[in-house]
Amino acid sequence: MREIIATVLENKRIAENIHSLTFACEEAVPVRAGQFVMIGMNGFPLRRPLAVCKAEGERITVCYQLKGEGTRRLASDYKAGEKLSVLLPLGNGFYVAEEEKRVAVVGGGVGIFPLISAIRQYADTKEIYAYMGFRNRAAVCMEYEMRRGRELVIATDDGSFGYHGTAVQALMESIGSVKPDVILSCGPLPMLRALKSAVAGRKIPTYVSLEERMGCGIGACLVCVCEKTGGGHARVCRDGPVFEIGEVEI
Repeated sequence: MREIIATVLENKRIAENIHSLTFACEEAVPVRAGQFVMIGMNGFPLRRPLAVCKAEGERITVCYQLKGEGTRRLASDYKAGEKLSVLLPLGNGFYVAEEEKRVAVVGGGVGIFPLISAIRQYADTKEIYAYMGFRNRAAVCMEYEMRRGRELVIATDDGSFGYHGTAVQALMESIGSVKPDVILSCGPLPMLRALKSAVAGRKIPTYVSLEERMGCGIGACLVCVCEKTGGGHARVCRDGPVFEIGEVEI
């Protein structure tokens, strides 16, 4: 992990309340799929944790949802040429074993963005089957990135685009034919709980990236602590954000 002063290359709206931010580092930074950055902004004492969507040499792309004053300021104030203080790379990302050839990725909402980094990392060496869920058609974004894999199913809650239902439902309709060796997932807790219940007893290794509020991003402040199955606690920023689905309470 290191702190860099990055230069904003592009900061644009890509879907309803969703923006994509690309910045340049002084040199190439190795980032594993599922890792994240902490972005500092003028006037805000705490940094914002954002999952890496794409890492291309010196260029890093993160995507974020407009929710509070911080993300709205990030969208409005940081145009091309502006400087950002960034801590990266942070956390433990996704890892797919060599013998795991067929990979299912299941995402919902802003949880699709770390999974795009996984698709990009493994599409050339694995069979990727992607199941991505959105509220409606207006929320769908980065479809071209998700199509790097073998197969893509886009699901919308209201049926306005693609499969009518959730990403987990779409996965379970095809799991018998796809026969994934491993499942990677990120999304809101109700989606992760549904996934945990759906794959119970199937003996498919399943890894989830948790979305938690963070203060420091390095495990010092304990804001992002979650409960481990069977007792104890884990720091999402340092011990995760990726965990085996049975390792933590969801």
